[in-house]
Amino acid sequence: MARPAPDPARPTLGIIAGGGSVPPAVARAAVAAGRPVVVMAIAGEADSTVQAFPHHWVRWGEIGRLFDLLVREKVGEIVICGAVNRPDFTSIRVDLGAVLSLPKILSLMVGGDDTVLKNVVRFFEDRGYAVTGAHAIAPELVAAAGVLGRHAPDDAARLDVARGFEAARALGGLDVGQASIAVGGRVVALEGIEGTDEMLKRVADLRARGRLKAPARSGVLVKAAKPQQDLRVDMPTIGPRTVEAAVAAGLGGIAVEAGRVMIVDRAATVAAADAARLFLAGVDGAAP
Repeated sequence: MARPAPDPARPTLGIIAGGGSVPPAVARAAVAAGRPVVVMAIAGEADSTVQAFPHHWVRWGEIGRLFDLLVREKVGEIVICGAVNRPDFTSIRVDLGAVLSLPKILSLMVGGDDTVLKNVVRFFEDRGYAVTGAHAIAPELVAAAGVLGRHAPDDAARLDVARGFEAARALGGLDVGQASIAVGGRVVALEGIEGTDEMLKRVADLRARGRLKAPARSGVLVKAAKPQQDLRVDMPTIGPRTVEAAVAAGLGGIAVEAGRVMIVDRAATVAAADAARLFLAGVDGAAP
């Protein structure tokens, strides 16, 4: 089916893209809706797949160039999405726009991830740009409530889900992480700065060394948004790689907060979970 022609009467959607599958998925959804799109791809972070759309590569420190491009492309609305690493401002080259904004930029990077991202949103809003969540452009990415694959959690898994959500919400309230792992009714891992995949590797290592004694395919990865999180930026995500890591960690399932977590490459994610006999569930509340 041919793509609808972009509607020139609508403001261009600017996608400030980090790594992963979310930025191209958002771009595809916008194009399918007839929305003019341009991707501002962060060099060293964004995937090459964004090059399928109108795009510019922008380096950390090119703040002046970024805003010049946004004006030139007639961008009126921005989506900030994709994985990024916090830059080391002591080792990057900055342009004049960054120099003029340097005190503000440095202040943006103080605090936990949620605080930093709220500051970034405010930085763009103060310059007249509306910031929209990726989920508003591509709502099909958002996890629905209920069992999402062929396998459902049993009673033991439901207990792990409840424990995992309690821990994830407490952790999120501290602006630390978005995920936890519960096995046998107790929390065995919490996500920190390393991210979900590395947390899962820790659990796999604990099993391999005999520090975590539990049956194979038991335990649950729980992922939830932080209670205070601005869902326009950094909505939690899972994807096929998450399933692979959960399998390697010997878990029995994955539970995500319905309506507040995105599933990238949904078909592949569900297929991978089904093939591994893992349940995948969207949870509305404390239990599936």
